[in-house]
Amino acid sequence: MKKWVKLLLCIILVQLIAFLGSVFTVSSIETWYDSLIKPSFNPPSWLFGPVWTILYLMIGVSLYFFITSNPKKNYAEKNKIKKIGYWIFGIQILLNGIWTPLFFGLHNIPAALIVIIFLWLSIIANIFAFYKISKISAYLLVPYLIWVSFASVLNFSFWLLNG
Repeated sequence: MKKWVKLLLCIILVQLIAFLGSVFTVSSIETWYDSLIKPSFNPPSWLFGPVWTILYLMIGVSLYFFITSNPKKNYAEKNKIKKIGYWIFGIQILLNGIWTPLFFGLHNIPAALIVIIFLWLSIIANIFAFYKISKISAYLLVPYLIWVSFASVLNFSFWLLNG
């Protein structure tokens, strides 16, 4: 398969997760979310869309570099590391996809907080796993980790203020 097709498929896969999450977000922003007590450091609602779009693009590109990297390791070792990386990536993207319906769809702030903590841990694991195969893949996930760190604090603050 041509590299640009792989790149496109990686980006589409990750954007699909984003799209599924956005289904729960759109209807909830103007009703439930706007009614919440927000911490003073809460960004404006319009900022989340562009930030997540860029992050999802970076996550897709990260996956692409991981898939297409061919490190100088023996075949068995490389396959084992890649398999672990795929599993961790799958868990992390699944947790990402679960958080939005929990928070915005079900309005379950405490459950979303638990999920985002596991998401944060899985992103760290994902960075370490990808680093073994492709440093650029790992580096592309760092802004995602930073944003989810901020989102975790924000989620915790929503729980304290509205729980």
